[in-house]
Amino acid sequence: MIQAIGLTGGSRKGGRPAVDDLSFEAPAGRITVLLGAEGAGKTTALRLMLQLEGGRGVALFRGRPLHRVPNPAREIGVVLGDVPGHPARTARGHLRMLTAAAGVPASRADDVLDVVGLSGLADEKLGAFSRGMDRRLGLATALLGDPHTLLLDEPSRDVSPREAAWLHGLLQGYAAQGGAVLVTSSDARAAARLGHRVVTIEEGRLAADQSAADFARTRLRPRVVVRSPHADRLASLLVDESQRARPGADPNAGRAVEVVRESGSRIAVYGSTCAAVGDTAFRHGILVHRLADEVGDTGPITPLTRADGRARIAARAERSSPDLGTTPSDATVVPVFSEPATATPHAAVALSGGLGGTSVLPPAADPDAIASPPHLVNPAPPLDSTQSPVQTPTDLPTPTPPTHASTFKPLNIQSPHKPLKPLRTSLSPGAPGPAPASPEVAARQLVSLRLAGRGPEWPLRYELRRATTDPAGLVVAVLSLAVALVFALVLARAGDTSRVHVLTGWPRQLPFPPAALAAGGIGALSFGQEFRYPALAPEQGTVPRRLGLLAAKLLISGAAAALLAVGTLLLDGALVRGLFGSAGLPQGGDWKVLAVSWTALMIGCAWAGVLAAGVFRSTAMGLAAVLAVPVLVLPLVQQALETPAGRSLVGVPARLRSAALVQWPSGFDQAVGTVLRLAAQPVSGALTLSLTALVFAYALTALRKRAR
Repeated sequence: MIQAIGLTGGSRKGGRPAVDDLSFEAPAGRITVLLGAEGAGKTTALRLMLQLEGGRGVALFRGRPLHRVPNPAREIGVVLGDVPGHPARTARGHLRMLTAAAGVPASRADDVLDVVGLSGLADEKLGAFSRGMDRRLGLATALLGDPHTLLLDEPSRDVSPREAAWLHGLLQGYAAQGGAVLVTSSDARAAARLGHRVVTIEEGRLAADQSAADFARTRLRPRVVVRSPHADRLASLLVDESQRARPGADPNAGRAVEVVRESGSRIAVYGSTCAAVGDTAFRHGILVHRLADEVGDTGPITPLTRADGRARIAARAERSSPDLGTTPSDATVVPVFSEPATATPHAAVALSGGLGGTSVLPPAADPDAIASPPHLVNPAPPLDSTQSPVQTPTDLPTPTPPTHASTFKPLNIQSPHKPLKPLRTSLSPGAPGPAPASPEVAARQLVSLRLAGRGPEWPLRYELRRATTDPAGLVVAVLSLAVALVFALVLARAGDTSRVHVLTGWPRQLPFPPAALAAGGIGALSFGQEFRYPALAPEQGTVPRRLGLLAAKLLISGAAAALLAVGTLLLDGALVRGLFGSAGLPQGGDWKVLAVSWTALMIGCAWAGVLAAGVFRSTAMGLAAVLAVPVLVLPLVQQALETPAGRSLVGVPARLRSAALVQWPSGFDQAVGTVLRLAAQPVSGALTLSLTALVFAYALTALRKRAR
């Protein structure tokens, strides 16, 4: 159950809110379509519900707001556009990374790939996916945590009709298992085909909240209302003339006329005008008591008795399982003054509680939309003189509720004689791979994919999978090793006497060693890629700043920097030993001091890159912060160290031993002296100062976002 109460937020031209006091419900086991034109506020409403945008009102998921849901990825599946995945990452790698974030087994990735028909493309790069494949992958990410609710922002927009049919079928199967689905759409025909309830919004305000049957019957579209004692005869004449109209000779040719009987003497005519209906009545001498243009009303509105969304058990149970096969007997109408409806170029007689042999037709003003309904009714037999040409709503065949099996049928997209079958898989014809997953099979697989319990999130596992599937970090590390090896060779041939510079590949002309900059780049990529490809958030700029995620990134980037430091020393050391023998290598304790100081420098640079990228939301800014250490911070630290010191660091271990009450272990003096000597280096002081400033900046940023 989804409850939106008083949603207000966003902005329009003129200072008006994009969503203004919007309230509706999306019950479990049903698909609710949020229908509206472009700019009506559909996406803003979803963003307000997901707390991605500030505003007023509340959205409850099973009675809880989003910030009180322990693990949203396990309860709410969200698709707000294209999948924000790294183009060089595979589909399986992307989903396995997200399984760690959601706290589900890694095997879940292969399961959902099979459900959405992408198992044959699991090892393909995301950058090669088409729009339809991307929408399938987006649905897979939404289903990854086995949620009870789906929020989708126009999932079938700009995809092929067969992809849209497949997607609608899978959503029907998900809802049939008890899930709540909220989908936005700007296509009224697709909304009538897909949804069980249709919530129409106009300029951010609620215009109608109807069942699919009511919406399919009225659609809030203009119609001609006629009240006459001879309504049945007039309806028969209107149908007969629309069928016999000759193109080019009759102005009524090409119009899709639909006649609905609303009471004994009242009929509603869709797809025609007052002039055409009046002309027909005049020519046949039919008395007309009323002839007017009207539009369907939204129907009775259920009062919102509580503003906190607490359960109204009886009313909710009745409202969550409506009898979709019952058609209301009377439609409340409001007279309006509007232009006549635009006729379609295809003549047809449709019924939604009315005449003809087809089911509900789409609005007559849109000739290019899909004309096939989800429930087909057998054509009506020809009328004789003793048969009434108008069917009352109670006389109509009762349609079955929309289910996955009944609604997912081939749709007449381009030609009524050549139906297109739903696309069963994204594999190209003839491509090797497993058997395609049809919507029926996918719906059965969803039943077997139910997860028991709620598992914890695993930020360390997530970061490890993210780092191992991101080729950028590996490229940076390999280039760093190659550059350090070249510099070491050049320095060794030039006769550089500094073993440290030779072993680390650090020319004296550079303010920082290239390997340290590479470590900073790896750290900056750790957080920078999260903002560029926000896999953990529905959109850019909403990457979580939790302490666990930061600790995982610091740990993984620090380990990568340590491996890079060891690899640099080993490669450059092997080169120096091959050229100059063992005499060119550090002897004795120098190895320990060099290894510790070098590794600490690399880890510090990586951490600086992580923190700076998290603060400034950019990989480039993270790398710039690492470059600022030798360029800006180091000169300031050197100037500070040149001032007279109160006490020298020399002899500190001896003074500490004399003040201690216990005997220190052997070698403690040497270890403490080594640490103090490293701490007294200007580079160490500059890096420590930078890390301290970045930690405080990151904490302030995280606290500000939490307060907001």
